[in-house]
Amino acid sequence: MQIIRKNFGLKVLSLALAITGWAYFRFAANPVIAARFDQQLSVPIVAANLPVGYIARFTDKEAVVTIASKRNQPPIKPDEIKAVLDLSDKTAGVYNVPVQLVAPDIAVQSLSPASVSLTIEHIDQRPFPIALHYSGDTDRAIVVNSATVNPPTVTVHGPTSLLSEVAAVRVDIPIPSTPLDYDSMVRPVPVDSLGQEITGLEVAPDLVRVQAMFVQSTGAR
Repeated sequence: MQIIRKNFGLKVLSLALAITGWAYFRFAANPVIAARFDQQLSVPIVAANLPVGYIARFTDKEAVVTIASKRNQPPIKPDEIKAVLDLSDKTAGVYNVPVQLVAPDIAVQSLSPASVSLTIEHIDQRPFPIALHYSGDTDRAIVVNSATVNPPTVTVHGPTSLLSEVAAVRVDIPIPSTPLDYDSMVRPVPVDSLGQEITGLEVAPDLVRVQAMFVQSTGAR
């Protein structure tokens, strides 16, 4: 009994270290038992192989990928995975295209979304004259004596469905509180029939020069 009690603490510690060492070599060396974990990444969805002169419009911009990785391996970086929509040989129309992963040798647990609904449209262009739109307090006793725009016409590029909504391309000019000569580079904006800006279109040139002379109204008291 005294032999057992002698250095009892050291003996317990030695036994614990031995069990720990055995468990490490027993389980870490076994690829089936080796611990795994799920890694979740968010990667951008990109369209590839789209024919020249067309544009793809879709709302799902990112894919969430869950992959299984070993703990003793470095995690996968987001830039190592690409979520691609292959649009080869597709023209104008509505499609549901599967999301294809371009990635190293990984075990994919899940992918969301697995496919993307999109619309492919032809890109067209149309010329529009610039319309002057005066903003501010129109009750002021200030009137426009003359106004010029250079260039007077711009070209709008974009999908045919958006181009069909354009009612005008305008530049906004603030009405001053006192007479002055206005000379500024202004961004022309495509608007619909309600005067709301239409996004998703390109205007060339993107700036036009507006010159206007504001004078005191002769009818002012």
